[in-house]
Amino acid sequence: MLTKRIIPCLDIKDGRTVKGVNFVDLRDAGDPVALADIYSKAGADELVFLDISATEEKRKTLANLVLRVAEKVNIPFTVGGGISSVEDVDILLQNGADKVSVNSSAVKNPKLINDLAAKFGNQCITVAIDAKQIDNEWKVHLVGGKVPTALNLFEWAKEVEERGAGEILFTSMDHDGTKDGFANEALAKLSEELNIPIIASGGAGSMKHFVDAFKKGKADAALAASVFHFKEIEIKNLKEILQNHHISVRL
Repeated sequence: MLTKRIIPCLDIKDGRTVKGVNFVDLRDAGDPVALADIYSKAGADELVFLDISATEEKRKTLANLVLRVAEKVNIPFTVGGGISSVEDVDILLQNGADKVSVNSSAVKNPKLINDLAAKFGNQCITVAIDAKQIDNEWKVHLVGGKVPTALNLFEWAKEVEERGAGEILFTSMDHDGTKDGFANEALAKLSEELNIPIIASGGAGSMKHFVDAFKKGKADAALAASVFHFKEIEIKNLKEILQNHHISVRL
């Protein structure tokens, strides 16, 4: 049985870790390098580092910060934000990232997924999908959730898999920061329709929410930010609870 992964997410803006609710009202959550070090030692399975303003501000992910974070951690580490070319990915992987996450750029240029998978391998390519329900249909949003598209979440996810993505990071904008639980119905549908791992994101507020994401949502990994940043949930305790619910994790 494959172990389920617990992934702290570091959303970065102006060199600091931030956290908001429904993608707005950001507040400071600490130094990303220090947090990365803490999580690596605390038993996190992976880290995700997203420069959330990189696409909006049309600048590249801060490669130097990636290097500093990578020097501190000994677990797999995904980097996203403002990635739009093979060259961008090359720099980030050279600076120590294990994987990259593409979002808006992949929607605007779907062939980018094919190019990245061909160059670096499927295992390096995560496609992040931010979506919210509009008229009972999950619609994909871009640029940190600011720009709605006509794309259907499940149709886009299938295309992403076909183009060579190694995994999908699905964030429910409706659940993000609310601490009311993950979008388990949508997660379960994604898991049933696709053959690549699905990372659940948006809505973690309690340990039970993680249990539900794995049992009801059939997710392969669960990502969270504020509950870890502000020490509301300790990773070691979370993994013990998951194990008690017969969910396989790395202790």
